[in-house]
Amino acid sequence: MTTIETVPTLDLSPDDLVGVADELSAYHAIFAPLYTRREQREWALLYQRGLVSDLPRKSVEPIVLSLRGADENAIRAVQQFVNAGAWDDAAILQRHWQQVDEEIGDEDGLLLVDGSDFPKKGTESVGVQRQYCGQLGKRANCQAGVFLGYASAYGSTLLDRRLYLPEAWVSDPTFADRRRKCGLPDDIHFQTKPALALEMLKAVVQAGTLRARWLACDEGFGRDTGFLDAVAELGLYAIAEVPLDTRVWKERPQTAVPVWRGRGPKPSKARVVAEAPAPLTVRALADAVPAAQWQEVAFAEGAKGMQVADVKLLRVVSVRDGLPGPEVWLLLRINRETGELKTFVSNAPEDVEAERLIRVSAMRWPIEACFETGKQLLGMGDYEIRSWVGWHHHMTLVILAHGFLMRLHRRLKKSQAS
Repeated sequence: MTTIETVPTLDLSPDDLVGVADELSAYHAIFAPLYTRREQREWALLYQRGLVSDLPRKSVEPIVLSLRGADENAIRAVQQFVNAGAWDDAAILQRHWQQVDEEIGDEDGLLLVDGSDFPKKGTESVGVQRQYCGQLGKRANCQAGVFLGYASAYGSTLLDRRLYLPEAWVSDPTFADRRRKCGLPDDIHFQTKPALALEMLKAVVQAGTLRARWLACDEGFGRDTGFLDAVAELGLYAIAEVPLDTRVWKERPQTAVPVWRGRGPKPSKARVVAEAPAPLTVRALADAVPAAQWQEVAFAEGAKGMQVADVKLLRVVSVRDGLPGPEVWLLLRINRETGELKTFVSNAPEDVEAERLIRVSAMRWPIEACFETGKQLLGMGDYEIRSWVGWHHHMTLVILAHGFLMRLHRRLKKSQAS
């Protein structure tokens, strides 16, 4: 059996966060020059102190009451700073990417995209609507976020965020008043979750400050072949979970331009020839693998501990609009304990090491762990903010706070090892 290590778990306890004010101040100093005013620097540090504190709820008012007392002016100032402050999230996040590279960057680094949802009451918060809520596992009133994370052999953290806007929020005239109250930009347009993820990926790749080779995602993104092709154009090797009914060819089928019969427009586009075999579902391919060909693999998966699976790699041809597309790796993985089959496709080169591809396929869990840490320790979902700017400001500060925890965890581990 092959054993594969993935990513260290961020296992900080509440006691580890006691007495870290000086370390947090030093960390905040990295980003402080990017705030244009002294008050912004002051409120950013105060807010992050609140996010890493042991407060049961980490919205603006409890944070200020805990750290500044019953100061109504300070409460209003911090609310203004988060909800509408004129500071540049993009510049701060780009500096964060540099810091992530310094802390845990690796040439074989993995970018991760995933959604995280936030149940909310009422109808006035930006983007809130009855939709599928991953946190609750059902349709509910919530806001939906799309996030970009990063993982390497040294650790993991979050990099960027986008709020998903249901189409009605963008185009329905009955939402016009809510759009105005939430401060939606005039040029906002509807974007799918894969489109939002691609926007973030492009920004990180173009910045060129964070080393990364791979992109991992679940089937919500993996079923979008346009997204996968765009990721390949960025020079990243995608490892994407895909639905079990995804179809592929075992070998590239023959194509030809149909013979013109003398009537109608003359054919100009190639089609798969009639005698070519039909593409098969990835489930069917998995069912056809002989028992002796599966490889037993154990891999570490966060809080779940060591997981054992049977794995098989196949080289197949993907389907694009009914025609043969790029040749890709198909990775089949069956959980030994549950029997669950998961299937992944990857545009990694044909000569990629099998163990490397298997290891990356088991590394999507860190972004889910980041969400868990963010919601349980950092008040990621505690915000009481309705505006477009405010949602993104809050998430930027949570991302920085998570980066601080990752940095703190690495320093504690080093001190314990020495």
